[in-house]
Amino acid sequence: MYTDPLSDFLTRIRNAQHAHMESVDIPSSRMKFAIAKIFEREGYVGAISEHADGPRKTLSVILKYDGKQPTIRGISRVSTPGRRVYRRANELPRVLSDIGIAVVSTSAGIMTNKDARKRKLGGEVLCEIY
Repeated sequence: MYTDPLSDFLTRIRNAQHAHMESVDIPSSRMKFAIAKIFEREGYVGAISEHADGPRKTLSVILKYDGKQPTIRGISRVSTPGRRVYRRANELPRVLSDIGIAVVSTSAGIMTNKDARKRKLGGEVLCEIY
């Protein structure tokens, strides 16, 4: 059993891209699905799908590449179970001068740092991707 499911989710994506895999299957949850939808909308991954294997759901993520290079250049966890990172709307990080995104958990749901800044919402900074 792993203690940080979100770190496991990000690590599986990172490792699959380094191994040049077409897709990766990950145990699903509502938070992982919402983050994967953000990655898909921002163009970092291809299609995502969720399918049930009995009582458990699995999230299938199709990975994208620019030729042989992965679309995701870097992906990292910011807030961990031992060190939570909360920021106000005007303090949200700008990942590589807004080339990348940070995923933020706000009171209005999970969204990118750019959307949260526009809506003037702060929250927990979950991860950064570029």
